[in-house]
Amino acid sequence: MRQAAIFWFRQDLRLTDNPGLIAAARCGQVLPVYIFDNVSSVPLAIGSASKLYLHHSLASLDQALQHQLNFYLGEPSLIILQLLKQHKIVNVFWNRCYEPWYVAADELLVKQLRALKINYAIFNGAYLWDPTTISNASGSYYKVFAAYKRKVLAIAPSKPVLKPENLSLIKDVSNKTVLDDLLLLNSPQCWQHKIMHHWSYGESAAQQQLDKFINNALAGYKTARDYPAQQHTSKLSAHLHFGEISPQQIWAAVTNSLNCATVDGQHFLSELIWREFSCYLLTYFNRLPVDNLQNKFNTFPWRHDHCLLQAWQYGNTGYPLIDAGMRELWQTGYMHNRVRMIVASFLVKNLLLHWHYGRDWFWDCLIDADLANNSASWQWVAGCGVDAAPYFRIFNPISQGEKFDSQGEYTRKFVPELKNLADKYLFKPWAAPTTVLKVAGIILGDTYPYPIVDLAVSRQQALAAYKSL
Repeated sequence: MRQAAIFWFRQDLRLTDNPGLIAAARCGQVLPVYIFDNVSSVPLAIGSASKLYLHHSLASLDQALQHQLNFYLGEPSLIILQLLKQHKIVNVFWNRCYEPWYVAADELLVKQLRALKINYAIFNGAYLWDPTTISNASGSYYKVFAAYKRKVLAIAPSKPVLKPENLSLIKDVSNKTVLDDLLLLNSPQCWQHKIMHHWSYGESAAQQQLDKFINNALAGYKTARDYPAQQHTSKLSAHLHFGEISPQQIWAAVTNSLNCATVDGQHFLSELIWREFSCYLLTYFNRLPVDNLQNKFNTFPWRHDHCLLQAWQYGNTGYPLIDAGMRELWQTGYMHNRVRMIVASFLVKNLLLHWHYGRDWFWDCLIDADLANNSASWQWVAGCGVDAAPYFRIFNPISQGEKFDSQGEYTRKFVPELKNLADKYLFKPWAAPTTVLKVAGIILGDTYPYPIVDLAVSRQQALAAYKSL
């Protein structure tokens, strides 16, 4: 048998600080593989915008591997077993993923490898702390973020390591599948033409973005991150999700920066821990994307109104900040974090539409769509998750706009039909006098919609619905 190993790339599309790849390289030659499962439900488990990002990220990784990355279509365990036999290899390594379908795939593959006495190892390459190793004093899992954070901060994260030296790669010349055969660009939403130019892809781009954030935006992060027109968010979420950079690399870079001990540095590190906590919840409650963590919400009186939903999805609610956020998402595959909370609150509380609708739309439209983050965040806003937002916390899109986009830079960028409207009326154009609207070139109900709900009335309806529980 050859002194070689298969390394199975998944959400770890990088060479640096990749524990599974490093272990494979120690065996000798490495057969690097990426498998797109077009047999089971896995193709349904990635949104349209994420497919676009994945395509370009894989292209970048393939280039970094001197075009020796081997692409396959099919059921992963069958392909890996076939490759082991074909290339006479007895070592397989990969990094763990925590989505339920990946967990099931791992269990199946492990069972088969054990039966064949194949050497294998699975590593944690996506999180600072392996969620399966963290438990509370009673042996159960934490349901409050603050307690979880205290626990993990007592455990030092591992240090990032360099990429393998002299990586010797095996090309499967009998395999004719190429990246384009995965059909990741064939999106019904035509994301390829909408959002491609907004992003850079791959490990090098991820490192450049981290350096840019630390040097230009970490100072002032705690406060400025709430203002969507400012460039004070890290924009690392997609890089993290696809594993173009590890959280260990980010943690080390921030803790070694001049701003580490400041409120800005500590707040950003806390945001990384929120990412860990979401995955932790998914690990111990794998129905997180579907079921309410708080069972009392199973009887919540949700509405089902397609017209209201569609107005929200495409940014035609009549509330400029909501519409700006939803149009940013549709045009770029991304939405500013504070605006995400505001539009989510509007959907589940002002419109009383089920958080599943928001979950699904974000999943399809976000390039950084992550099952744990998306599910936990929607449950948090809806109030049905752990450590959730209180039911009476309903974001007001008028006051939020006036506070966090007071000059209207963000809103006017994505709702250009309001660009000539005075700041005083920007977030409530229906309150503007007819003469003001005329000068601004706005015809309510024509060039810009009337509000689809009344904020005061919908707030009272939401409070009544929540109190009914």
